[in-house]
Amino acid sequence: MAKGFTLIELIIALAVMGLLFGIAIPIYESFTEKAEQSQAVADLGNLQMSIAYFWAANLGLPDTLAQVNPDTTTDPWGNEYLYLRIEGNPAATKGKVRKDKNLTPINTDYDLYSFGPDGQSVLALTAKKSRDDIVRAGNGSFTGIAENY
Repeated sequence: MAKGFTLIELIIALAVMGLLFGIAIPIYESFTEKAEQSQAVADLGNLQMSIAYFWAANLGLPDTLAQVNPDTTTDPWGNEYLYLRIEGNPAATKGKVRKDKNLTPINTDYDLYSFGPDGQSVLALTAKKSRDDIVRAGNGSFTGIAENY
């Protein structure tokens, strides 16, 4: 009698493997997405701290992120972190500040955010392109996914 697998046994084994991969891959992707979001939130926290140190030393906000931390310039998705100084710079920020669902600016001092995984954004946080952005809001009282603000 020959030893080996029958065609039915191979098909069942492949079906089980396919089922396991079908379950494992979405779980892995969800895990990596959460890890990237957490990294972006941590980066924004570090940038906020660097901006606070800059403000304490210079009694004013920086004009660019390069003035405070040139090493942390890109988010986990390879996009640049965006910074817009609002305080003391009203002409340059007109029509460029991030806004909440009531179209009220989410910050009065500066905007700091990432475009998120899709690499796209618009000013209103409620817009589809902005929901996955990682933002600093409430003048630093919130840092996280725009959809949660």
